[in-house]
Amino acid sequence: MQSENVYIGDDKFQKFLEHYNCPTPLLTVKLKFAGAISSPNPDLRPTDVIASLFYEDNQPRLVTKKEAELFFKFFMGLWDEMFVMVRTNTLKLPAFSGDKNSKEAVSAFCNARANAIELGFVEGFWGGLESLNIPKFAAELISSLSDLAEVYMRLSQRLERQENPKDVYQVVQNTDKTVEKTLSFLIEHFVLPHIEKLQRVLN
Repeated sequence: MQSENVYIGDDKFQKFLEHYNCPTPLLTVKLKFAGAISSPNPDLRPTDVIASLFYEDNQPRLVTKKEAELFFKFFMGLWDEMFVMVRTNTLKLPAFSGDKNSKEAVSAFCNARANAIELGFVEGFWGGLESLNIPKFAAELISSLSDLAEVYMRLSQRLERQENPKDVYQVVQNTDKTVEKTLSFLIEHFVLPHIEKLQRVLN
């Protein structure tokens, strides 16, 4: 079924997040949506996931009904975009576009990757629950994603010890491939068999 919500694109959505002072980076938002879409938690609602992107004491103030409709329409446009990526198992990490010779740039990239995996996909998958009734292999895959998030953090720390950023970046690329393979395996063997049951409505 064709979605009524159309994703406005990364550039416009980034400005949309900035307009509402959303502290969650775009990649983390995307992966959190993908994790929530993949979650077996039947009570997880898109509105809850959207609210979790903002600080509890700084939720957006939506003044008019029209503003509220557009606010959620834009978010659901991205949600539906991520649903298609999960359903087609085409979830990928964006390539690094910064200076590979810069310790600061590669370090910031590693930190962003770690947050996108742990605070994004993993947190979205758990959906606010401490535990889920899932097969052992799925639990191990989610745990391995958390371990990979730690790898990115350690790579950032290596740069603080004056290691060559080019050497670290090579490890980052290999870690990216492992993350993508883990996500693909999880989606193929755990999510896709019951993907139609995972379509969630706004309310």
